[in-house]
Amino acid sequence: MSFLLFLTEKGLFREGDIPEVTSQSEKAPGGIDEVLMKGGITPEQLLALKGEYYGIPSRNLSGYKVSNNVLPYISEESARHYQIAPLAVVDNVLEIGIVDPDRTEARDVAQFIANKLGMPYQLYIISLKDFTDVLEQYKNLTGEVTSALSGVDVGEMTLEQSDSSLVETHEDVNGKGESKIVEDAPVTKVVTVILRHAVEGNASDVHIERMKDEIRIRFRVDGVMHASLVLPKGIHDAIVARIKILAQMRLDEKRKPQDGRFSAHMDGKRVDFRVSTFPAYYGEKVAIRILDSSQGIRTPEAMGLTPEHIETVRDAIHMPYGLILVVGPTGSGKSTTLYSMLNELDREKRNVISLEDPVEYNIPGVNQSQVRPEIGYTFANGLRSILRQDPDIIMVGEIRDKETAQLAVQAALTGHLVFSTLHTNSAAGVIPRLIDMEVDPYLIAPTLILAMGERLLRTLSSDGGRPVPVSESMRLLIDKQFADLPEATRAKIKIPDHVYDPAPSPSCPSGTRGRTGVFEMLKIDRDIEHIILTNPSEQAVYEAARAKGMLTMKDDAIIKAFNGVIPFGEVSNII
Repeated sequence: MSFLLFLTEKGLFREGDIPEVTSQSEKAPGGIDEVLMKGGITPEQLLALKGEYYGIPSRNLSGYKVSNNVLPYISEESARHYQIAPLAVVDNVLEIGIVDPDRTEARDVAQFIANKLGMPYQLYIISLKDFTDVLEQYKNLTGEVTSALSGVDVGEMTLEQSDSSLVETHEDVNGKGESKIVEDAPVTKVVTVILRHAVEGNASDVHIERMKDEIRIRFRVDGVMHASLVLPKGIHDAIVARIKILAQMRLDEKRKPQDGRFSAHMDGKRVDFRVSTFPAYYGEKVAIRILDSSQGIRTPEAMGLTPEHIETVRDAIHMPYGLILVVGPTGSGKSTTLYSMLNELDREKRNVISLEDPVEYNIPGVNQSQVRPEIGYTFANGLRSILRQDPDIIMVGEIRDKETAQLAVQAALTGHLVFSTLHTNSAAGVIPRLIDMEVDPYLIAPTLILAMGERLLRTLSSDGGRPVPVSESMRLLIDKQFADLPEATRAKIKIPDHVYDPAPSPSCPSGTRGRTGVFEMLKIDRDIEHIILTNPSEQAVYEAARAKGMLTMKDDAIIKAFNGVIPFGEVSNII
């Protein structure tokens, strides 16, 4: 039965009037609602009638303000498109307002969002006016950016219109420009708002991407990319120009990638931004890495290292000489781990020098140097110079080529303790990777002390997770993972009755907050040295280390899931 037939049964008009009412509703901007209210039905009556017809409770939102903690459950873009809105979370049930329950796609989206959050939901019919009022409550990035651009023609904004010259800079002690962001011109405000929201939202990266018909702004938070904003394509060049000026990059060079950096004070703290531009089909893409120096250097415990890991690391970093390598893909926390190691050293009695690209955090007592490949100051050249500075401990930000690898090994052989990072997938992969870089196995065996594999996984929020019983299939997978460990090591790992899934809450819609490291430690002993000299394959090294009880990153992730540190689903992100 249609809604109009339902209304005829209620005696609001005759069945013969349906064609006329239908015709009027097709012409009216507000549809059937507008026609009915012109006929004398009040908004409250109409809402109650709809609730009765659809079997969904109605909700009058007059004077009601949705909590800012609840709004993030449904993005403004989705809310606006499907005309649904989050209203509240009551007893862990998400209450969602819907304007038109006949829109199947709107109901499907509400179901999808609830499933994704892992919580039940309750629909309420709300009026179009109340829905519009809820949209006004989205005090987010889009609103601020729209306000900044109000009154500006964004058809093809030029650099002059963006007023990107409004930048105050001064030189710091290293001669690098530190920028104070001035918030006067429209695009200046847009860039400032984007960066401020990224910092406040604990984003690690901002991506500004020119698409065919728009600009897409995405933030990476806890390792996951989130679409945060869509802007008109006409302001792309002005935004890129503004960022290039801040980062002291060439404005006229759009054909090849550029790198730069700048610093700014936000909310009383200094934040460093590392900028990379990349020529793409529709225009330059900008990636901005956010380095919040106010967070300081993390302790080993805060990084997720277990007491056993910490003991292994401390034994290694107090060796008189040798090579320590931290391995993993880009963004896996390698540099943070190196800083944590350096912070553990006695920097008063030992000469500690680092080569970095860039210098992310300042460590008192360490002579930190920024490499500049554009002027020929590379890791390899810098390492040669360091060896003339009478160092005890050397930190090389990354081993990228065979020359740097060979110099690092030579430095370790000649009585220096060398820290560095390497791009491999596992700790056991360090040996074949060094050999690929033409480092002879007979040099690797006596110099390599420790190889650490590392990844970052999302952690459960402080509210805790939702317990999930360990099923038989999960238990079989866990047993298979630990099957090749020695019996004594397996006996120490207790499988609990429950693991945890994220539990969304008003204070944390995703149910996860922050990330922690999972690690594997490959200690080089006589047996591993023999394998390096005779059969230096990754599989052979892994099997020998495994036989001695080495726990892999996946093992570490499973144990952290057992302890309620990370959701069990995060384990699948480790191969």
